[in-house]
Amino acid sequence: MKRTTFLGRAAILGAALAAIVLPSGLAISGGQLAKDLFGAEKLPAVAAKPQSFGFYSKGCFTGGVAIATDGPTWQAMRLSRNRRWGHPTMIRLIEKLSKDTVADGWPGLLLGDISQPRGGPMLTGHASHQVGLDADIWFTPMPDHRLTAEQRETMSAVSMIKQGGLTVDDRLWTPAHMKLLRRAASYPEVERIFVHPGIKKKLCDTVTGDRSWLAKIRPFWGHDYHFHVRIGCQPGSPGCKKQEAIPADDGCGKPLAWWFTAEPWKTAKGPVVHARDVMTMASLPKECQAVLTAPEPVSEAAVTIGGNGVTTAAAAPAEAEASDDVQGGASAPALPVSAYTETATSGVPLPQARPEHNR
Repeated sequence: MKRTTFLGRAAILGAALAAIVLPSGLAISGGQLAKDLFGAEKLPAVAAKPQSFGFYSKGCFTGGVAIATDGPTWQAMRLSRNRRWGHPTMIRLIEKLSKDTVADGWPGLLLGDISQPRGGPMLTGHASHQVGLDADIWFTPMPDHRLTAEQRETMSAVSMIKQGGLTVDDRLWTPAHMKLLRRAASYPEVERIFVHPGIKKKLCDTVTGDRSWLAKIRPFWGHDYHFHVRIGCQPGSPGCKKQEAIPADDGCGKPLAWWFTAEPWKTAKGPVVHARDVMTMASLPKECQAVLTAPEPVSEAAVTIGGNGVTTAAAAPAEAEASDDVQGGASAPALPVSAYTETATSGVPLPQARPEHNR
């Protein structure tokens, strides 16, 4: 029997992959970067049930839905990025958070990146946000008017940290910011909320009464302009890799003190390589190729939740409407639809996200 050489097998595989044309019109090739493939998809992968595959910083998902660009209690920012997509539980939670925070006295949410339509590594920015279970929310409150498309692209979020330092700017930080984070941490689905170490310290120094929710507030590089909400792997996603459980204490002790030493802010030696810039399809769970080739919905409106204060019946495939996805012991409702700026520093540098740390 004639043996096929390694190079021969590689050529056969490459030819097979090249024959797969995605909804975006791109073809999968053996060495193509995953970020290019996932970043080109404009709509999610239709699936009977939403599923996340892999880990937050190395994965993808099906059955994604978008949050509307405008709702009664939120506005989405940076629309050109097309990152308003997520697992339905994530999107429903954002909508609920926006309503609850308005009831608490916050003017409304400005929404940053959630995920790409099918997840996967992004063309720019985040290491995580790949499985539809992460969302960024600005510390800047929603204005009392609807922002234009141009304003959503150019308006800057406001850092809560003193310029050139590591602690909160008390001219900007208010008790309402604390209440916003406390509300987000109150939901059982939320496992972590990433904030700048200075914000965590401010909470540790000022929160009185029940401090149990502080355990979910985790210090991390960046996150001075926004906070990052992460929910856990959802029922019906056996291929989703869970993160480690958070410590049981409030996180205000020795681990937090480490962030106020020089160690976390040392300049990385050698060239900085972002994982997303070298990640190929072979790096992702095998299911992610099927996610890329899955059909797309008839329109964006058919898989968009909320908007203009109106929610209507889901215009999704029948099998999706019959989903037995369970959250918190109750059947999930049918999906509703509707149509770091670098700063000059002295002493310890202003934190910036480290690519070698996948949050």
